[in-house]
Amino acid sequence: MNKPKIALITDTTATLSQEFVKKHHIHVIPLHVVINYTFYKETIDITAEDFYERMKNEEGKFQSSQPNIGDIVELYEKLKEEYDFGIAIHASSTLTGTYQTSVMAAEMAGFKLFAIDSHTGSYPLSFLVKRGVELVEKGIDIDEVVSQLNSLREHTRLFLVPSNLDQLHKSGRVSGSQKILASLFNIKPILSIEDGAAKIKDKVRTEKKALAWLVNNLKEDLETKTVKKVAIVHANDREKAEGLEQIINETFPTIETEKLMLITVAGVHTGVGTLGLSWVTE
Repeated sequence: MNKPKIALITDTTATLSQEFVKKHHIHVIPLHVVINYTFYKETIDITAEDFYERMKNEEGKFQSSQPNIGDIVELYEKLKEEYDFGIAIHASSTLTGTYQTSVMAAEMAGFKLFAIDSHTGSYPLSFLVKRGVELVEKGIDIDEVVSQLNSLREHTRLFLVPSNLDQLHKSGRVSGSQKILASLFNIKPILSIEDGAAKIKDKVRTEKKALAWLVNNLKEDLETKTVKKVAIVHANDREKAEGLEQIINETFPTIETEKLMLITVAGVHTGVGTLGLSWVTE
């Protein structure tokens, strides 16, 4: 029996290198960022660096938007000609409608698709995609691939510390009075992506305490679990990211680290200068 040809699909909320995408023939669906009502395909029409520079220096509205269903239908019609079926691993369906749109587009195109709602984005989503690639390349049965990836979701951690509450206020995530109080008392909210949704996990005074909070959470996980790699995510603030990476390297010398730019569709809400930590327990 011939081995089935499987298309691997994700979206631009997965922080994958172009080299990895090309090597493993991954089809990446771009989400949109919207700057003053002009739409840009994430990573294609605008880089993360350009987006954050514009957010820092321009007045106006910065928003995000899910992909156009027609573009995904077109992609799946092409993939149907070449592949037996596809595995799509998408950003949390609570945070973006990309997963739902992808499922709908596959139905419209008549393309057999195994779709996975990752319940996350950024580094943990890229981790799931890479694990999916490994399993598919080993020839693991498709149902087992889906089962393993779904079970990995609860092992993902993604914490973000916005540098201020400006964007959260603009996007309606916090009220004006909360923003004023936070700036007066230098309060830093710590956001967590859990069960697919963004939650305020904690609030601390000062950035130093926020970094200590991130490190302590990693320590707690390491007491009972294995973490091989930690990602430092940042919204175009390399200096801050390098500082946090140094803390992680000194505290946990055996753990590999990687610095990643925060995906722009998340940065729309958290703003320039956001710093975060992410890992997957095994």
